[in-house]
Amino acid sequence: MRSDGPDELICSSKGCVEPAVHRVEWNNPKIHTPDRRKVWLACGEHEQTLRRFLDARGFYQETVPL
Repeated sequence: MRSDGPDELICSSKGCVEPAVHRVEWNNPKIHTPDRRKVWLACGEHEQTLRRFLDARGFYQETVPL
């Protein structure tokens, strides 16, 4: 269930409106330096899906709690 708070962070998975509870950190080594981290936010349900998508492309770095 989504809260309408202005500071709430929402999952990055397409169409999801659930609050994020994870930071899925990644980078594309072809265009980012090794220390650069991009972030997708994930709810509990979508963390694994987002991680697998990034890992299959060699982009996944780590998942950390918000």
